Amino acid sequence: MRVYVPLTLPALAEAHRTGELGTGPFVAYAVTPALREWYLSEDIEELEYAALSRAALASLRLLAADPDAARRRVVVAVDVPDGAASADPDRGLDPAALGEVTVRTSVPLAKAAAVHVDAEGAGPDVAAAARALAAADGGDDDAQFVVDGADDHELLWYATQEIPNLVARG
Repeated sequence: MRVYVPLTLPALAEAHRTGELGTGPFVAYAVTPALREWYLSEDIEELEYAALSRAALASLRLLAADPDAARRRVVVAVDVPDGAASADPDRGLDPAALGEVTVRTSVPLAKAAAVHVDAEGAGPDVAAAARALAAADGGDDDAQFVVDGADDHELLWYATQEIPNLVARG
């Protein structure tokens, strides 16, 4: 199962240092039955993009909680064994939990398929989105517009061999 793990650049640096993406349990995003129902598509690439987008939002939440982290969203795509990740059926239809899964096993960073990171130029919009997130969660439409502005920036794809350069530039 392909899962998308939301991180920050400091968390990616730590994963690179330790060689562990996560020791379980940890939250990731994947194509779940609830995500399929919400997205109304059978195209697996579209569904995986939706799961990646959900992980990017979770990365934004991590940035909002860590004001010292570089203002770039980070998502690591990794394949885990079937059964290693599961969705909570009680939260399946909760809009905030769409695509959310819990990975219960350790995942070596070496198993990662790719890393998705904002371009450096996205920093100001991502920073504004991180600042506006709490207000958007409270129903402020203007703040939601700012948060949605981060989605105007596509996450760039990096091979896992590029992780040392990504964390060095931080």
